Amino acid sequence: MPQLKAIAQLGEPVLRLTAQGIQQFDTGSVRSLMADMLHTLNESGGVGLAAPQVHESVRMIIVASRPTPRYPHAPEMPATIMINPEFCVLSEALEKDWEGCLSIPGIRALIPRHQNIGVTFTDAEGLLQQLELQGFPARVLQHEIDHLDGLVYLDRVENNRDIISETEFFKLHAPSKI
Repeated sequence: MPQLKAIAQLGEPVLRLTAQGIQQFDTGSVRSLMADMLHTLNESGGVGLAAPQVHESVRMIIVASRPTPRYPHAPEMPATIMINPEFCVLSEALEKDWEGCLSIPGIRALIPRHQNIGVTFTDAEGLLQQLELQGFPARVLQHEIDHLDGLVYLDRVENNRDIISETEFFKLHAPSKI
């Protein structure tokens, strides 16, 4: 039965480590981590989760773009487990948009990200996969891969004035405007 995992909060050392690659995919511990991460993501209302956020410094993420109270206009994308993901930029175009993080509750910031990327990863069955992502799902993937590299989204802020409380964010950006 999947377990709800505690989300690592900003300041916990695990969020600043470079996560280790996963060499063996079909082990009980990897399967348990996948199930626990999916359960934790679903319970948290997030749209993405990286293993370091649940105190496991390994290269596994989930991208699960979908409308949530935190991201009411997110496009639908099935929850996708990605082991050892790597992305490449397909277009140099950057867009600044608002991000938040389960590990940094109560804060939003404008972050520049590539809008069109390709990602290569091993899936939950151990098969090599490739996807192209655009817009919001591309943003989520880059945010989660940052966690694998010991970064949080606030490390990418260009101007401290681009950081606001989530309360103010929702006042300024009512769900119909996000």
